[in-house]
This record gives sequence, C-alpha cells and structure tokens, in this order.
Amino acid sequence: MSGDSKDKKDDTSEDAGGTSTGAEPTAATGAGQADATEPTAATEQAEATEKADATEEAEATDQVDATEEADAAEEAGKSGDESSDAATPAEPVATPAPRRSVPWSKVVAFGLLPALALLLALTAGFLKWQANSARIAEDAADAATQAATESTIALLSYSPDTVEQQLGAARNLLTGEFQQSYTDLTTDVVIPGAKEQQIAALASVPAAAPVSADPDHAVVLLFVNQTVTVGQQPPTDTASSVRVTLDKVDGRWLISAFDPV
Repeated sequence: MSGDSKDKKDDTSEDAGGTSTGAEPTAATGAGQADATEPTAATEQAEATEKADATEEAEATDQVDATEEADAAEEAGKSGDESSDAATPAEPVATPAPRRSVPWSKVVAFGLLPALALLLALTAGFLKWQANSARIAEDAADAATQAATESTIALLSYSPDTVEQQLGAARNLLTGEFQQSYTDLTTDVVIPGAKEQQIAALASVPAAAPVSADPDHAVVLLFVNQTVTVGQQPPTDTASSVRVTLDKVDGRWLISAFDPV
C-alpha cells in the first residue's frame, strides 16, 4: 500500500510537472503573440506613414500636374487667341461719316442774293424817302422864304392916301397872336400918323435865307431896307434884319412871329 501510494504520488508529481511544463509553452506562446503583435503595430504604423507620404506625394504630384496643366492650358489659350486673332480678320475701323460740303452756290442763290436784294430795296426806299423828304423840305423852304419876303414888304409899305386899305390887306397875311398885335398897332398908331403927317414907307428885302423848314413850319431870316418919307422932308433909309416865323394854314404860309435881330 505504501508502494502504491508512492507510485501515485510520483504520478501526481509527474502530472503536476507535466502541467507546469505545459504552462510554460503557453506563456511562451503569449509572449510570442505579444512579440508578434508589436511588429504588426509597427508595420501598420509604417504602412500608415508610407500611405500618408504617398498621399502627400500624390497630392503634390497632382498639384504640380494641375499647375502644369493650367499653365499649358493658359499657353494653349494664348496660342489659340493669337491664332484666332491671326485667323480672324481685323474688324474695319469705323470712320466718321464725311462732312457734307456746304452748297455755297445754293446759299448764295437762295439766301444771300434775296437778302442783298431786300437790303438794296430797303436802302433804295430809304434814299428815295430821304430824297423826297429833302425835296419837300426844300420846297417848303422856298415857298416860306418867298411868302416871308412878300408879306414883310406888304407889312412895311404904305402911302398916306391908301394906308388903311394896304395895312388892312396885310393883316390877312398874318396868323395867331401876331395878327392881333399888328392889327392893334396899325389901327391905333400907324394909320392915324400916316394920314396926319403924310408919311409914306417903302420896304425891300435884298436878302433872305431859310433857317429851318418842314411842310407846316418854317423860319426865315430877312434883311430888310425901309425908306420913310414924312411930308416934304427928304426920305430916310433904315436897314434891319428880321427873324420871321411862318406856319402853313389852309395851304398858305402866314407869318406867326416877326422878331427884329
């Protein structure tokens, strides 16, 4: 029994030993697995790094390629534009429309000549009017000068026997206030004195000149000589100048003022 127990113990020890021995490989296997895991992680990291580097290189390559393609496209575009410009004919430059020449012949014929004709007609009309006015004024001056001369002689000439008739007729050659003044003078002084003292007077106008004249009014300067005889006395001569103003009334030149100067 002792031997059997001993044999069992040995078998048990062997089994334990065997069991121990079997555990060691397991541990070794775990260590081996750990060692194997470590290279795998490193490998994965290396692969990841390689992939990142490859990706970066690929991206850099793609960027370079894209840049080169863009440059090539740009150069191709420039070449295309140049060829297109060379191939496409240049557009004609718009030239300004030529200025129409002024038809001077028509301007002269239809503008200048009628205006010139109108101007000449107006000038001729003005000159004619001026000439007519001058002629009318000249005619008025001549008529007024003649009327002043004749009327002055009539006013200052009389004889004792016909003084009343002569001076009365002379009043009809006057107008306005001067007519009334002359009537009063001759009626109150000249006619009575000529009858009483046998006074005779004879006037003449050696020179006359118009000062101004228009169709209805005129001024004439007269140089008057008067010879007066009183009774049996020798005659006396008197020279004077008179400014005679005349107005045209009912077609007749009548004296309206008689002013010695």
